[in-house]
Amino acid sequence: MQYTVLDFDFSLPPELIAQHPAAERSASRLLDGRGAVPVDRRFRDLASLLSPGDLLVFNDTRVIKARLFGRKDSGGAVEALVERVLPGHEVLAHMRASKPPRPGTRIRFAEAFEVEVLGRGGPEGALFHLRLPSDPLALLEAHGHVPLPPYIRHADDADDERRYQTVFAAVPGAVAAPTAALHFDTAMLAALAARGIASASITLHVGAGTFQPVRAERLEGHRMHSEWFDVGEATVAAVAATRARGGRVVAVGTTSVRSLESAAQATGSLQAMRGETDIFITPGFEFRVVDLLLTNFHLPRSTLMMLVSAFAGHDHVMALYRHAIEARYRFFSYGDSMLLARAAAR
Repeated sequence: MQYTVLDFDFSLPPELIAQHPAAERSASRLLDGRGAVPVDRRFRDLASLLSPGDLLVFNDTRVIKARLFGRKDSGGAVEALVERVLPGHEVLAHMRASKPPRPGTRIRFAEAFEVEVLGRGGPEGALFHLRLPSDPLALLEAHGHVPLPPYIRHADDADDERRYQTVFAAVPGAVAAPTAALHFDTAMLAALAARGIASASITLHVGAGTFQPVRAERLEGHRMHSEWFDVGEATVAAVAATRARGGRVVAVGTTSVRSLESAAQATGSLQAMRGETDIFITPGFEFRVVDLLLTNFHLPRSTLMMLVSAFAGHDHVMALYRHAIEARYRFFSYGDSMLLARAAAR
């Protein structure tokens, strides 16, 4: 079937967009969508839904405080969202200002440091290339703000610093959290390990493009944003061992899916790989690695809606979303989660 972007649209009551996380990480709801009939569960049920010998694959990226507020040397206000940290104290960033800053412009951020605009960069020159006076990660940690998604309406606070970050975040570079993993706390991880469920990690630095709707009517007209990822030898070995013992590979989040399937795409089998991926997973995609997917609820018309539809079947996913809306699940980054089986395996 030939899909258009309208096939991935749905109407969401605004009050279902979660503005704050659940009081406890693992206290959220879990929609079990593995079978034909949806089952309403709690996230704490996850260990009982998996089997000893299964493998959870987490994204260990760490969200950086990528949002900065400042003023141009002319006095105009500027908001920047750092998308990518480059060598040599340089970054690529989205910029909001009354007029786009020209090369040579100097901007003072947070009343603490100045940057120089070098020019445009990134895909189709959509980003601004900036030079900072010292290590960008250190400056962002000291003076930046948590890059909350555009649908979260409050300013970031201390709770967001803690909760818009996974408990195992390790490799700094993301400007959006791998949200399916936000539900895990140390007690849940211990319970999974005690049940004999193994874990492994990949790294994919989530970019701001993850929130962008697909504006092309036909899917083939959409150009994916590129993100840096790393699938290491230890994770490849863990997947092979899982297969050998008859276990299932459970991707925690769409970023884990994109990383694993990117690393398997070239040869048809999973290989250690690092670099850029712009993989666009739509219905008809052949999954080679992932058996189960734990994911949050995604924006309408988004590439992530297309990915989960490719994984579990378009009609099935759209029916699950209708159920989730009727059952008043909480949506998006701070919302509830869903467990899906690969369509061929359901």
